Amino acid sequence: MKKMVSPGKLLAEINSPLDLRKVPVEKLPELSSEIRDFILDITSVHPGHLGASLGVVELTIALHYIFNTPYDRLIWDVGHQAYAHKILTGRRNSFHTLRQYKGISGFPSRMESKYDAFGTGHASTSISAALGMAEAACLKGETERHHIAVIGDGAMTGGMAIEGLNNAGASKANLLVILNDNGISIDKNVGVIPDYLKGMSHNLVLNGDAVKTFISNSREKRKRQRKNKEIDKDAFLRSSNLFEAFGFEYFGPVDGNDLSVLIPVLNEMKKLTGPRLLHIVTVKGKGFEKAEQEQTIFHAPGRFDRNTGALLAENTDNRITFQEVYGKTLLELASLNKKVVAVTPAMPTGSALNFMMEKYPQRVFDTGIAEQHAVTFSAGLAAEGLIPFCTIYSTFLQRAYDQVIHDVALQKLHVIFGIDRAGIVGADGATHHGIFDLAYLSCIPNMTIAAPMDERDLRNIMFSAQEYKEGPVAIRYPRGYGFYDASHWRHPYKKISKGKGRLIKEGTDVAVLSLGQPGNYAKEACTRLEKESISVALYDMRFLKPLDQNILEEVFNKFNKIITIEDGVLTGGFGSVISSVAIKKEWKGSLVSLGITDKFPEHGDKETLYKECGLDIDSIQTQVRALVKKQI
Repeated sequence: MKKMVSPGKLLAEINSPLDLRKVPVEKLPELSSEIRDFILDITSVHPGHLGASLGVVELTIALHYIFNTPYDRLIWDVGHQAYAHKILTGRRNSFHTLRQYKGISGFPSRMESKYDAFGTGHASTSISAALGMAEAACLKGETERHHIAVIGDGAMTGGMAIEGLNNAGASKANLLVILNDNGISIDKNVGVIPDYLKGMSHNLVLNGDAVKTFISNSREKRKRQRKNKEIDKDAFLRSSNLFEAFGFEYFGPVDGNDLSVLIPVLNEMKKLTGPRLLHIVTVKGKGFEKAEQEQTIFHAPGRFDRNTGALLAENTDNRITFQEVYGKTLLELASLNKKVVAVTPAMPTGSALNFMMEKYPQRVFDTGIAEQHAVTFSAGLAAEGLIPFCTIYSTFLQRAYDQVIHDVALQKLHVIFGIDRAGIVGADGATHHGIFDLAYLSCIPNMTIAAPMDERDLRNIMFSAQEYKEGPVAIRYPRGYGFYDASHWRHPYKKISKGKGRLIKEGTDVAVLSLGQPGNYAKEACTRLEKESISVALYDMRFLKPLDQNILEEVFNKFNKIITIEDGVLTGGFGSVISSVAIKKEWKGSLVSLGITDKFPEHGDKETLYKECGLDIDSIQTQVRALVKKQI
């Protein structure tokens, strides 16, 4: 049930940035407190990305207060931090539907609001998008339009952010990049860029009286540096900071949680033109003690007690998540085999690599938000005889597609890809559903693709994949809880031959071929259909590539009615591959493929989305009944 929450007195009067700009500047700190309370009241019941949004409340107020949004374009990198933005741009009354089915998205969405200038959900995109918009404004003669990209220090480790800086610095675009530096993405940031930023952030401008002097001095410094550049380019570059070397005018760092600083600074920044960067320092989880103390947990904490911050446990019937099974199994495998190493692009906790990291810190590599680098780095490890488990969310592996093909598969390197959050993920929605991996990986030569049906099978395939040495192995598994009691998932390893499926249930009327998690729903559907005297044979194929040819031969010989089930896109996926085999074999029966049709599923709870996509138990039963009645 969606919880309605009453906003504070000031917030209740704000339905757009136009209303915000009527608030006296001295009242803005009070408004920031009301927004924080409102976010906490809602997200404690309807979970979301909390910490980042709490950290940028003052920045959000200041940006909409100073700039003429939506005419001025405001782009939030990733979008985890956009809750205050949504509340101030006409979505306060619908904020209680956040991430709910048919409610508002957890990320900026162009389809949702004119204030969401660019849809985001993946990191490091904002500078490129804002630069494209700024160049378009120049071509259209809209030279007075401002373009603001807000990017975090974690996203700045992504290669695309560096590419955007490189291109933007050489332009004359009216582009303001705001670097929101809070020292953390989800887990602690890694690499030299966060360390570099940390070294810059010791001397903050803490009060409004110093702001004008700060801006004035900074501008004079820029003029001197330009002059020095003309005299001695090398000396200029040696004396400049990273962003100045990229051609940006750099200002900061300043306290990003102090409106008495932000308002005058942004007023001054608005007067400037060309590519410029404002470095602000904020506190992730600002204003809520637990969120400030436990920043990784409160990035997206689930339901919590609004007063104490205590996390509220889900009723999971004592089950364990696929992520925990993966992480704990990987720790076991690392203990048994010294060649096993792990790689993650900034997701050690989310993908449960923290278990291995605690025991074998030297054998777990966090590359930061850099999926392309993570894949090729893994290829380098494999080229030297190690067995890297490169663990990446399905939706993020899309960003490293060329590296999977060119650097891994082409060279037949034994990289094991743990494809986390495959299939429908739920409330994160369209930007995060892992529904394309089966289709985009199946066409790659030398690739083995496995999709375990449950957590026990995940464990066995991880163990067995160490021996699939002829090339890369992709093991896809879903987000969330498994299907066994938490005390029964761990058992002695059982080796699974590559490309070997299994018969789950015998039957005579229809053959159901399932791949991955949906096999569990198919199993229950088959059991229920027995009571209707409908006999269904269920095969868990386990592998998309290579396919179990013995099972296919059996099915095509015994059945003239087949249903395939997958939690990925139908175009190019499991069903398409089975259909292609049927055509080659000149099979004359009727084949129905269940999966994701040609659309981006929205956000909502997984059960509702599975039903919408026709993958729930009832939908499977309906499809089987219809096929049994069909005359061939």
